[in-house]
Amino acid sequence: MPWTPERPVNDVNTIRSYAPGTAEREELLDALAALRKGPVEIPLVIGGRELRTADVVDVRAPDDHDVVLARASLAGEGELRRAIDDVLAARVAWAKKDEDERLAVFWRAAALLAGPRRTRHIAAIMLNHSKNPYEAEIDLAELVDFWTFNAYYARQIYAMQPFQYPGETNRFDWRPLEGFVLAIPPFNFYSIAGNLPSAPAMLGNVALWKPARSVLLSNYLIYQVLVEAGLPAGVVDFVPFPSKVANVALEHPELAGVHFTGSYATLVQIWRRLGENLERYRNFPRVVGETGGKDFVVMHPSADVRGTVVSLLRGAFEYQGQKCSACSRAYVPESRWPEVERMLKEEVPKLPMGRVDDLGNLLGAIIDEPAFANIERYLAYAREHPDEYAIVVGGETDRRRGWFVRPTVVRSHAPQGKLMSEEIFGPVLTVYVYPDARFEETLRLCDATSPYALTGAIFARDVGAVATASEALRWSAGNFYVNDKPTGAIVGRQPFGGARRSGTNDKAGSLLNLLRWLTPRNIKENAILPQEWRRPFLAPRPGGP
Repeated sequence: MPWTPERPVNDVNTIRSYAPGTAEREELLDALAALRKGPVEIPLVIGGRELRTADVVDVRAPDDHDVVLARASLAGEGELRRAIDDVLAARVAWAKKDEDERLAVFWRAAALLAGPRRTRHIAAIMLNHSKNPYEAEIDLAELVDFWTFNAYYARQIYAMQPFQYPGETNRFDWRPLEGFVLAIPPFNFYSIAGNLPSAPAMLGNVALWKPARSVLLSNYLIYQVLVEAGLPAGVVDFVPFPSKVANVALEHPELAGVHFTGSYATLVQIWRRLGENLERYRNFPRVVGETGGKDFVVMHPSADVRGTVVSLLRGAFEYQGQKCSACSRAYVPESRWPEVERMLKEEVPKLPMGRVDDLGNLLGAIIDEPAFANIERYLAYAREHPDEYAIVVGGETDRRRGWFVRPTVVRSHAPQGKLMSEEIFGPVLTVYVYPDARFEETLRLCDATSPYALTGAIFARDVGAVATASEALRWSAGNFYVNDKPTGAIVGRQPFGGARRSGTNDKAGSLLNLLRWLTPRNIKENAILPQEWRRPFLAPRPGGP
C-alpha cells in the first residue's frame, strides 16, 4: 500500500467473515491453536533494546485460567527513568524528520496489519481479549483506520496556515509537544492500545506506552508491527509498569501530555497528581482522556419493536458488555414492554457463550477475576433488593474454568438507583418501564440519572419524537444514535468521545484529537523594512509650526 495523501477507505468495509468452508477460517483456527500452545516472552523495549526484569507476570486467557498466553516483564523505577531519558534523546531527531517520512511509517504499519500480519493478530485479540472473530476483526480494522485516517488528517493540519497580507508572509510551524507523552490504554480495545501512543508519535512526539497488564500479548504484537514498519528506536518505548512506580513518569518535568482511556477514578487520580505538581513541569501537560459510560437506549412507543430488541441484544451483550459504549440502561414504554420482555426472554438464552476458539460461540469471558467479581456484586445487589430490581433473564455466573457471566436483563423500579446510574462494565442491561404519556419526562430523567455522557440512542418511527429526544438529550452523549445501537463508532464517520465524567471529548478518529498533540508557532516574515520610526499622526500640521 503506497503512501498517498488521498482520503483513505475504512478497513472495516473489508473485514473477513471466517464462514465455514473458507480458507481464512482454517488459517485462523491454526493460529489460535498455535498461540494457545505456549507463552510468548514479552520484554520491555527501551531504545530498541529488549530488557527483562525479575518482575514477571503471566498473561492468561480469560476463557481458560490454565492457559498462559504470555509472560511479560514489568518495569521498575530504574527502567522507567531509563525509558524517559531514552525517548527524550530520540525526540529531537524525530521532531525534525520530514512529516511525510514520519507518516509513511504508520501507513506501512497499516498495510502490514491489514495484510500479512492480520490472522495472527486476530487470533491474539480473540484469545487475549476474549473476543469472537467478528469483534476481533472490527477491532483490528479500527487500528488500521486510525493509522491511515490519522495520517490523512495530519496532512490536513499541516496544510492549515494563516492568512497572508501584502508585504508579509505568515505561517504555522506545527511543532510537537516539548517533552514526552505517557500513553495509558485500556484492556478492552486493541485499536485504542495502538492509537494512544501512535497518534502523538505521528506528529513528531515521543511516547511511553504503558499497556494494560491483562492484554500485554496483543499490545506487544502491535508494537512489533510498528517496528517492522520502520518506527525508529526510542520514538515509542514499550514499558508496562505497575502503578506503584507511576510517579516516576507523572512527576517528571518533561511530561508533556497524557493520552488515556480507562476508568473515571483513574483519570481523576492522574489529573489530581498533575495538578499537585504543576510547578515541576516545563509546560502545562495536555490531558486527553476517555473514561466510562452509562450508555442508554430510549425507546419511543412508535419504535420498531423487533429492531429495537435486536439492537439491545447487540449493544448490551456483544463483547460481554465490556465496551465503554455498551448499552447498560434502557427506557421502554409500558405499551411495548410485554412484547420487549417476551423477546428478551426468548433470545437472551440463545446467545452462545464459551471458549472463543470455538467459532460457534458469540460471547466469550470477562477479562479477569476483579472485573468478574465486580459484576457479581451488582447481580447480588439486585437480588438483595427485590423492591427495586427483578432479574428478567440471565444472571448466572461461572468461574470454574473461565470468567463467564451470562447476559442479564434486570427490570428496575428505581429509575435513579444503583444499577441505573453506575457503570458495571459487563453484560447487564437494566430496564426502566415508563408510562407512555411521560416520554418527555423520561428524557429528562435519562439526562439526569447518570454522571456520564458517552453514548446513547433513541428508537422511534415518529420523527417528532426523534427531534424532541435529540434536543432533550443534547448534553447526554458525545455520540448519539438514531435507530441504531450506541456501539460501533467508525473512524472518520463517527469520531468518538464524550463529556461529563466520560472524558475530555477530544474525538478519537478525527482531526480534533491530533490537534491536542501539537503546539503551533506562528512565524511572520516582513518583506520590506520600515525606514522611518514616526507614525503618520506625528507629522506636522499643514501651515503649522
